[in-house]
Amino acid sequence: MKVLLLQDVFKLGRAGDVKRVADGYGRNYLITQGLATLATPGALKQAEHIKKVATERRAVLNKELGAVSERIDGLELFFPVKAGETGRLYGSVTTSMIADAIIKKTGVEIDRKQVDTQPIKLLGVHKAEIRLTMDLVPEVTLIVHREGEPPETVMDKEIEAEDIPVEDFVELHAELEAMDIEATMQEEAQEADLSEEATVVEMSEAGSSSANQIVESPQEEVSEED
Repeated sequence: MKVLLLQDVFKLGRAGDVKRVADGYGRNYLITQGLATLATPGALKQAEHIKKVATERRAVLNKELGAVSERIDGLELFFPVKAGETGRLYGSVTTSMIADAIIKKTGVEIDRKQVDTQPIKLLGVHKAEIRLTMDLVPEVTLIVHREGEPPETVMDKEIEAEDIPVEDFVELHAELEAMDIEATMQEEAQEADLSEEATVVEMSEAGSSSANQIVESPQEEVSEED
């Protein structure tokens, strides 16, 4: 179905845009939440007006929340948790927990619905975006570490994993691939040499057998003549 967005919807579009969406998503969420309406000919006549009003409102919000975005962007939040030997959490770090941590650290009121991430269920360093407006989406870093252990335990692992630049990985992969090709060629060459040697031996044995037969035949003939 086609809908006309009445408000900005993250990862879908801005107010005034016409989008094709799944029927269930459109009827059960977008339309019922007042975020969109069916893209009827009558509604489409209002599209430009909706877009203009939304653009003006967005500009005001961007100005008001610009300083808030700067305070949040790059923020590091620490979550000591209980986890198993494999690093899987007994539970998860939820969007509510992240929003509360931001409020506690900065005093900025954040709703959990503005936190764009799935529940975190593994130890490590994770990222989450905070949806302030369509244009202001600061990113925070989430350090999820085991209770009783310093956060550096997971941060160091992330550094080790990122220690080799991507181009080095590509170069290393190319070198290993070349080595594999060379090794394969050498093995094939050795197999070819062995096969050739075996063929020569077989031909030699076959030739020797034939020669013996040729030598013996005259003796038999001579014997018959005697």
